[in-house]
This record gives sequence, structure tokens and C-alpha cells, in this order.
Amino acid sequence: MALNDNATLVVGNGNYLTAPVGTAMPGDLLVPTSPWQNVGHTSLEDVFGITSEGGEATTIGTLQNKSLRTKYSARTESITFTLNQFDTAALRLYFGANAPLLPDGSIGVPADPQPTQSAFLAIFIDGESHFAVYAPKAEIYRADDMAIGDTESLAGLPLGVKPMVYGNNTWTYAVTPLGGTVATGASAGTPGSFTPTGAVVPADLGALASVIATPTAKWATGQYVGLADSSKAFWDGSKWVAGTAA
Repeated sequence: MALNDNATLVVGNGNYLTAPVGTAMPGDLLVPTSPWQNVGHTSLEDVFGITSEGGEATTIGTLQNKSLRTKYSARTESITFTLNQFDTAALRLYFGANAPLLPDGSIGVPADPQPTQSAFLAIFIDGESHFAVYAPKAEIYRADDMAIGDTESLAGLPLGVKPMVYGNNTWTYAVTPLGGTVATGASAGTPGSFTPTGAVVPADLGALASVIATPTAKWATGQYVGLADSSKAFWDGSKWVAGTAA
């Protein structure tokens, strides 16, 4: 692995957003538009974390080779951050999506809480660089007990985001590499290629919004470009379309 100074990250600021399940990652991560909505103020100390369960290794052997193979159990991961707002939307993320709004305006804490299901996006900005974590489907619910320990700090709601498989995806969430070059163009082929040379492959169909196709006429039958989510896309003469040109 080569040294890449531009691939380091020091978080200056960031945002956490949700949208309806299945919403594509914004084409411009620095200016996410509707239906993406900011969850609100979050902790400056407990910025972000990823925890996991499972993944235990089991060694499988034979009489001739006691350690022939290693098998790993399924691993589930959760993203954690702390929300510093206590409005209705924030409280429902913590106490449950089914928390009722009572006649006096307070939020009832349900006996059988249900997590909020949504697409999830975290964006961290470091000068001119930015790093994002995207899940097309996730469950959001409390990650830890709430505690107000002093009168000097902002109180927080510890939240956990559990990414889930969406549709035919073979992945639960995606991250954007740092230090790469953003693709600005795509040339038709079987498969096609992105320009400039060495550009990071766009995450999904939505990420092609600002990519210029070559040629600009409809691509020939069988032509496409491969995307980072393992899907394919082609230019139909006016817009990017999922699949292979027919």
C-alpha cells in the first residue's frame, strides 16, 4: 500500500441525515437535497463509532491438516453517535418510531418500541475532503442508556444505527475512499471506463448525476459502466439508466 497523504482524515465538521428507505446517496455529498433530512445537533465529543458482534473464527481441519480452513460466523455492525436535540423527531429516534404524541404535547414512551427504518448518511468534512458512510436501509434506535451527568455539558441521546441488506445488494453499507479523484466522465464500453484515469468508481446510479457520458448519443447495445455497488448503468442519450444498453 502506497503512502497517500490526501487519504488521512481529521474531522472538522459533519452531519447525519436520514431519508426514506432506498434513497440513493446524493450526487453532491456537500449539498444533500430532499428527501435527505438532517437529524440535528450531535455530540462534539462522541462523534462517531462502529461496533460489531459476531465474526468468531472456527478452525476446520482434517486428519492430515488440523488447520485446513478457517470459517467465520456472520458479523453484524452498528454505527453509533450521540444526538443533542430533544425535539419530537429526535425523541422518536431514541424511544421508538411508534412513540405516540400525547394530547398535552408530550411523547409517550411505548411499551413495545419499534426502531425507525430509513436510509442513513453520515458525512464528515476535512477541509476540501469529505468522507461519507451510507446505508440504503437501516434501523435507528437507542444505543445506550441516557444519563445527564452535570450541568455544564449538553445532554445527549446515544443512538445506534444498524445497517441492513437492501434489495439485491450483497452489502449493508458503503464508505467513500479518501485520496482518490472524483470521476467526471464515463466512456462507453463492455465495460466502459471512467475519466480521469484512476478516478474513484461512482457509488451507485445516483452518483452518476454529474458524470458526463461519451458519446452523448445513446450507447450501443451491450455497453455499460460498472458501479461500486456491483450494478451497471448506461447512457440513454439524455440520462443515466440502470442496466446494460439494449
